Amino acid sequence: MSMAAPTPRPGILAIEAYVGGAASLPGIERVIKLSSNEGALGPSPKAVAAYRGLGDQLHRYPDGDAKRLRQLLAQHWRLEAERIVCGNGSDDLLQLLTRAYAGPGDEVLYSAHGFSVYKIAAQASGATPVAAPEVALTASVDQLLAKVTSATRLVFLANPNNPTGTYLPADEIRRLHAGLPADVLLVLDAAYAEFVDRNDYEDGAAMVRNHANVVMTRTFSKIFALGGVRLGWAYCPPQVAAVLNLIRGPFNVAAPALAAGEAALLDIEFTQLAKRHNDYWRPWLTEALAGLGLQPVEGVGNFLLVGFPDRHRFPAAAADAFLRRRGIIVRPVAGYGLPDHLRITIGREDEMRALVEALTAFLDPHR
Repeated sequence: MSMAAPTPRPGILAIEAYVGGAASLPGIERVIKLSSNEGALGPSPKAVAAYRGLGDQLHRYPDGDAKRLRQLLAQHWRLEAERIVCGNGSDDLLQLLTRAYAGPGDEVLYSAHGFSVYKIAAQASGATPVAAPEVALTASVDQLLAKVTSATRLVFLANPNNPTGTYLPADEIRRLHAGLPADVLLVLDAAYAEFVDRNDYEDGAAMVRNHANVVMTRTFSKIFALGGVRLGWAYCPPQVAAVLNLIRGPFNVAAPALAAGEAALLDIEFTQLAKRHNDYWRPWLTEALAGLGLQPVEGVGNFLLVGFPDRHRFPAAAADAFLRRRGIIVRPVAGYGLPDHLRITIGREDEMRALVEALTAFLDPHR
């Protein structure tokens, strides 16, 4: 007997599922994982202790409003707690925003090498994803505005961008916003903002406070190194915060995640240590790889996008395979339209030196 099966909405089966950075290699017990932009030093010991301290309370529901964490975030960044919405990672909030503001017949716009979740979120909501070309591996305001139509509902901009590491200065972000219709929501994904020290950079918080159609999203997965607990937040205009609170899960952030996030936020000394580590080893790795004839992209964040200019003798894919044989995992980015590049997370000192040694051997096998 034949039976009809449930059919997903049009477009769902066309989604190319997000694939995270690899974490293990067959036959290799200890790997150097530089594929997911995780914090090099791991989480704050105080965050770990707070997480473990919830072990005997796992039968209790978490605070569904994340009240204490929102208050701490507001104090830390000088924001208004009532405008903050917490989520199960910032990915959760990106999905919720898309679900709330875009659907069939609508368009979701992002830059060509932008975070792949933007396209997935658009397709999952039934909207049409639209990619705007970049210029020199950097989002282009002119190209983004040229793609805006009457169907555009959201514009996602990762600033700094993953996987390129490039960013747009504050005046360009304001120019982008000025060119958008008032009914288009501009979402500034500032996952790597804590790593940026440039005078012309802003995370977007001021724009959120001054405009009804700008949202900033942030994460605890990068400088706070809490990717495993899944914790993110959004700073929103009041009406957008209200919408997100209507559609998010009632307990969308687990109690151990809240506890770890609160402790990490309060451990300013450890966060500063993580920042100093990145400030030293990112330039060190940039200089070392450039000295090998590779092409690190100038940018910011806790990772490098590295070009392999000799695509015939030393292609990026072959370098990736060589590194894996040595137990080192980086991130291929051909899926982002960058087949001649690899993305490399800034790791510990021993990991950075092992990476450079391995790439030296790959590029000069006779050395």
